[in-house]
Amino acid sequence: MFEVPSADELNLWAAAPVAFLAIYAMVLLVVDRFLKNKYHTAVASLVGIGISLVLALLQAGNVIGIGDSGEAYMGMFMADQFTYVVNVVTLLAAAIGVLVSYDYLERTNLDRGEYYILLLLAAVGAMFMGSSPNLVLIFIALELLSIPLYILSGIRRPQEESEESAMKYFLLGAFSSAFFVYGIALVFGATGSLDLRYIWEVAAEIGEAEAESRFLLLMGAGMLLVGLGFKVAAVPFHMWTPDVYQGAPTPVTAYMSIVAKVGGFAALLRVMITGLSVATDGGTNALWVDSVQVIAILTVVLGNTVAIAQTNLKRLLAYSSIAHAGYILIGLAGGGVPGFGDDAAQATLIYLAAYTFTNIGAFAIVTAIENDDTSGTDLDNIKGLMKAYPNYGLAMTVFMFSFTGIPLTAGFIGKFFVFKVAVDAGLTVLAVAGIMTSVISAFYYIRIVWNMWFEEPEDSLTADTQPFINSAVMISMIGTFLLGVAPFILQDLVQDATLALLP
Repeated sequence: MFEVPSADELNLWAAAPVAFLAIYAMVLLVVDRFLKNKYHTAVASLVGIGISLVLALLQAGNVIGIGDSGEAYMGMFMADQFTYVVNVVTLLAAAIGVLVSYDYLERTNLDRGEYYILLLLAAVGAMFMGSSPNLVLIFIALELLSIPLYILSGIRRPQEESEESAMKYFLLGAFSSAFFVYGIALVFGATGSLDLRYIWEVAAEIGEAEAESRFLLLMGAGMLLVGLGFKVAAVPFHMWTPDVYQGAPTPVTAYMSIVAKVGGFAALLRVMITGLSVATDGGTNALWVDSVQVIAILTVVLGNTVAIAQTNLKRLLAYSSIAHAGYILIGLAGGGVPGFGDDAAQATLIYLAAYTFTNIGAFAIVTAIENDDTSGTDLDNIKGLMKAYPNYGLAMTVFMFSFTGIPLTAGFIGKFFVFKVAVDAGLTVLAVAGIMTSVISAFYYIRIVWNMWFEEPEDSLTADTQPFINSAVMISMIGTFLLGVAPFILQDLVQDATLALLP
């Protein structure tokens, strides 16, 4: 007979932020049908995100004792510091994403209430990806994250570029999901379980064996890496990124570039460090470390070198996004070395938080200067921005410095921690590759700064008063500065985030 789980087994408070946001999105979907002014839907979205963010911050800061048992929903939801920090970063991205979107949607006659509900649901998917210890639930969360983003990419229909970006994203996303599902099947065939904690228990023995199970486990791990590698835009699974980033509405690109990476890397860390830290013996690295190292190097090299040739800001930032995925992969690779799993998780969370403010802020400025017909996003269109709109010019300068990794910015702090993990773990070549490609990236980032400061503005450069976007830019710039000059804020937040099941 089915036993009704007890309140302690459900531990609903542990999943309060994500559960509340999921329910809130469903309620808002109904309420929106009766709201003629979509301004109210946008504000209601911010209210829901704000409540969920407060709950997440209370959990992450251990302010109140909710969710301290380590799991919820009878072990299907991991209630730990890693989950809490992923929730905070995702909700911050969602809040700024709403701010970036409203003015754009209004002036382009796209103010549809479903936009905000889809944005909330994508955030729910990312939050679940970081909290689930079960491979099937991670897949469900992956689809919950992805499907709203497919729709949002094409929300500017019947514009050809928007429809094209949605179709490319959907088709390649479905292809990568098939890899992920096949990987789940192979891992299950090798271990007999879908639970990452049990998989970890038997993975070491399988890793040492010369048997079919070892082959199945390695093939499964590789396919899981392919599926999630697509979501975070790692090379060679990055092909969709430039076209989708350029064709999708710019606020969608801004949000997508963050929430997909947060969810994807949260799941990668869970799967690889918690479940598949497979070693041939107790003193060697996980079997996937070499593969991740190669992918990381290819990603930072391709992302930064191809970005140099770009003349469109959205495509340039797309390749920049690919490069930053490579930097985060450097931290992930360090997590495959025994004893550095938790350090890698903490460094990755710091990088994701820093990247959130920097990247969404940069896209917010592109949104502000973009014309209603989607033109005005070339490098030439940003010339003289500092003279025409000093607030945008100064903020964009801060974001470009942060992307480059210049001290006193959040980007520097993020790179410092992921490179430190690589060096401490003995993966010095990775750290050197990251530093060298950061130097290369300075060329195209500083080129943007040069255009803004030392070139004359074009007549077509316009960025009328847009209060929501201005708020998004201000929040992003403050976050980029604050994390750069006071990194202890992030360190204190992530210091208890653990993933490795052995020290």
